[in-house]
Amino acid sequence: MSSFDTGSLLASIIVPVLNGGHTLDACLNSLCQQTIGPGRYEVIVVDDGSTDSSAQVAAQHEVTLIRQDHAGAAAARNRGAQQARGSILAFTDADCEPCADWIEQMLAPFDDPGVAGVKGAYRTRQRSLIARFVQAEYEEKYDRLARADWIDFVDTYAAAFRRDVFFEQGGFDPEFQLDEDQEFSFRLARAGHAMVFAPAAVVYHLHPSGLWAYARRKVQLGRWKVRVHLRHPAKAASDSYTPWTQKAQIALLPLIGGLIIAAIGGLAPWAAILFAAFLGLASTVPLVLKAARHGWPVALVAPALAFVRAGALVLGIGWGIVDLSRVVKIGPS
Repeated sequence: MSSFDTGSLLASIIVPVLNGGHTLDACLNSLCQQTIGPGRYEVIVVDDGSTDSSAQVAAQHEVTLIRQDHAGAAAARNRGAQQARGSILAFTDADCEPCADWIEQMLAPFDDPGVAGVKGAYRTRQRSLIARFVQAEYEEKYDRLARADWIDFVDTYAAAFRRDVFFEQGGFDPEFQLDEDQEFSFRLARAGHAMVFAPAAVVYHLHPSGLWAYARRKVQLGRWKVRVHLRHPAKAASDSYTPWTQKAQIALLPLIGGLIIAAIGGLAPWAAILFAAFLGLASTVPLVLKAARHGWPVALVAPALAFVRAGALVLGIGWGIVDLSRVVKIGPS
């Protein structure tokens, strides 16, 4: 039995939503049927200016509904946290369907008073090639997290923080329209707070199922990572979440492009391109092995998709650098 089992309200589950009425019902059905007693937690939905049925869907469930003008997911999560009554603030997304024991599994690590944050895991029921590849990507990262005693990145699709620590660190920075969870996690780690991975705290998710949606998502992530790493430059080299192979692919792709241009101009041997391409292909082996668990078709396309990912992230990083040239002040550190 958890040491939290004292009869008080343990957790507040905060779900931001923006035009997510088509998935919100499944999310709230799951959250309202948890193994932890219904009197032990509350669910808060923050409607971030939706123009669809999101508010009506939320109103059909025993949840607290907060409506605000569109301000972004970070601001919506902060608004929910301000209204929350639980000692643990947990977050998930409107397109997630938590397993029945998700809250219980998210709370368990907090039995250790030194733990300030907990990260859960994604799964998917989708069968599209891209979605299965995305799941393999996450699983490669989960293997890395599982080897670490402490982690430095908690994603808000399955996140929990001690309430006092959350407010002490200022919550999510609303200036970040994406990657605000990564920036907040790095801030907690820099302040010396311990965070852990809880792989049994599972939410099911609808991953991108098409190549364009997948690439577009990666471009946006790359764009906002520039600002994250400006705040936390040491994390650009290494963090507990990103495999070194992914960082190598991001570096190799523009290198190969540069070598091709140099070779055409007679400034570099073609053999250098082949060698760089070989290194790039070799770097995909761990991901290919993980993808093979989702079917050999996924494994076969994994190297190509890894470089689609790298290319999209490189484009996003370039976009982010251009953005910075227009920004005088990024926000509080």
